[in-house]
Amino acid sequence: MGGVDHQLTTVGASLARSDERMLTGRNAAGRVWKTGFEGLDPLIGGGMRAGSLVLLAGPQGLGKSTFALQVARNNAATGRPVVYFSYEHDAEDLTQKLLAMEAGELDDSDQVRITHVRAIFDDLWVSSLERRLESVPAGTEALARVAHYSEQLFVHRSTGTRTDLAAIHAAVEAVREMAGSAPLVVVDYLQKVKSHHDDDEARSTEVVEGLKDLAIDLGAPVLAVAAADKEALRSGKRMRANDLRGSSALAYEADVVLVLNNKFDIVARHHLTYDLTNAERFRDYAVLTVEKNRFGRDGVALQFRTRFDQGRYEPEGAPVKEQLIDERVFRE
Repeated sequence: MGGVDHQLTTVGASLARSDERMLTGRNAAGRVWKTGFEGLDPLIGGGMRAGSLVLLAGPQGLGKSTFALQVARNNAATGRPVVYFSYEHDAEDLTQKLLAMEAGELDDSDQVRITHVRAIFDDLWVSSLERRLESVPAGTEALARVAHYSEQLFVHRSTGTRTDLAAIHAAVEAVREMAGSAPLVVVDYLQKVKSHHDDDEARSTEVVEGLKDLAIDLGAPVLAVAAADKEALRSGKRMRANDLRGSSALAYEADVVLVLNNKFDIVARHHLTYDLTNAERFRDYAVLTVEKNRFGRDGVALQFRTRFDQGRYEPEGAPVKEQLIDERVFRE
């Protein structure tokens, strides 16, 4: 006989582990990572579940990275480690967004703007960051908040020419060793993960299967931002799960698929025709549809107010009351 396959287990061993978690009170906390967005977590089993792959998709410019970073911050702020694989932004850029996000939530005057935060980083005036942030409403309080969880939020500057699945695995293992527990993994974004395949379909299949395996082996969720198929967006249709760029394996392998659309684009025309004030109001909201959900209901649409001027979404989600359509009201 050959060596023992350490991937083998018995149902009895699984029952014993589950019983031990429940007896020690670690069951809920150890198996679920909340997104921190009200209304969403109850729909997906209390949050992102251990071993699950969650895809977040949407048209370009609708704040997928903002949403993903906010989820990462929400978990790091509770003391849980997070590793964020950023293929488009460096650590300083993400830090600026976090400071604007925190200040925006803290400031009742609604004067915080991410452009102001970015400007103080570029100013040639020689001074400490804390001193510079005094010019931002709630800036010093925001800095204290970010500092509180800063050692729990790991940023990996990823590139499409170097960072493949093996590099992601290695970085995740390094974070788990440093943090002492399995981290939430955020990949921004999936189609930029380096692959040995040239074909889009083969590339996406390799990457999504690899990320799903990582989630299971790690015993933690993987949240991956997914790009839209350009042809689907040009057709003027509302983005759905089958419009993800790449192979059908994307939707098949994922446990949860979340799709963002701008509310103005997908609300039924009569809501605009009979109340013109709705037009501008709807532009400020994103509709998050639970397209696939192995842990609860799918087809549910929630709306969240966008505050991209502050680098964030408002976390209070609410069911969409208006009629939504599959054809976008105004085509690009």
